[in-house]
Amino acid sequence: MSGRGLPEVRVTKKGLERLSSGHPWIYRTDLAKPPNLPQGGAVRILDLRGHFAALAHYSGVSKIALRLLSLHDQPIDRAFWAGRLAQAIALRERIFPEADARRVVHGESDLLPGLIADQYGKAVSIQTLTPAMDQLKGLWAELLSEQLGATAIVERNDGRSRALEGLPVVQGMLKGSPPGLVEYHEGTVRLLADPLEGQKTGAFLDQRENHLAAVSYAQGDCLDCFSYHGAFALQLARHAKAVTAVEMSAPAAARIVDAAARNGLTNIAVRESNVFDLLRDEIDRGTRYDTVVLDPPGFAKTKDRLESALRGYKEINLRALQLLRPGGTLITCSCSYYVSAEAFEEMLRGAASDARRPVQIVERRGASRDHPSLLGAPETRYLKCLIARVLE
Repeated sequence: MSGRGLPEVRVTKKGLERLSSGHPWIYRTDLAKPPNLPQGGAVRILDLRGHFAALAHYSGVSKIALRLLSLHDQPIDRAFWAGRLAQAIALRERIFPEADARRVVHGESDLLPGLIADQYGKAVSIQTLTPAMDQLKGLWAELLSEQLGATAIVERNDGRSRALEGLPVVQGMLKGSPPGLVEYHEGTVRLLADPLEGQKTGAFLDQRENHLAAVSYAQGDCLDCFSYHGAFALQLARHAKAVTAVEMSAPAAARIVDAAARNGLTNIAVRESNVFDLLRDEIDRGTRYDTVVLDPPGFAKTKDRLESALRGYKEINLRALQLLRPGGTLITCSCSYYVSAEAFEEMLRGAASDARRPVQIVERRGASRDHPSLLGAPETRYLKCLIARVLE
């Protein structure tokens, strides 16, 4: 059995070298000849002599023309997708068998390009970010229901990246009724996610293990910046004397207050403020903290914003270092792919130098293990989390 009935696309040597290096994308500029194909669908990749190289999904709009499905010539049918999904779920069952919230599909990293699926109990929130995956969303609703027992499948196709593929913004239900607020746990902390209306697919599950790691460093007075629904703050509060959670969004700030009450935590104060302004004000007041968390939204959404993003990261990290007492801990994050791990660490070095504070790196962390990265595809390794200690 093979995929011989599929349309064929010939690719240049440069494109095939990229593929053989482990990267799952081939750009439009590496097509030998732009094919006359409908938007989306599976194709066979051939070299210039007509030899089979791989199977991929085709996009007629994006700069990324081909996204790898398989290096083996095989039918791309329901059984193929069911098997690929089962393989993705098997990893999550092994690493998070008791979790009531987890990412079950992480796009290219699971060789399911353009598909994101997050599970919250019996609800699954999905994003189909390419034309081919968008055409299959009805099938994904079926397969996720079959393999996870999901009764509600939410479509969160409201991200800006869909515009790059010529896809419309869509948000709604593919199966079942809106799940509303769903409770889930990170360790002993109880949290709420809204798969249909919350940010991303309901929550920031990629930070799960970093939230839990923060507990080891919680002491004294803590400051959690860009707190969103307070996942870091709630973990810190279990061991710290007091936690100040800073969040500019009024609805998100109200959710932190509710979450603190839900968890019986009385040592969290919520401040509705712009973090940049608050950090400067706290320095002027002479306030000091023992632990500071910086988990901002992505400052560099595109490559041309890298320089300004690094300036923004440096400003908040400089202020945070100035606010820390000797021996204090900084937990600082970036979810911007365009800010490399090396650039992020160099930014922190510069901030420490300007603050005149000697700093040691205690941990270099990334996304939670249910967000694996694909070897050879640095785009799938986007989240950086440094845990640093101010020595004096």
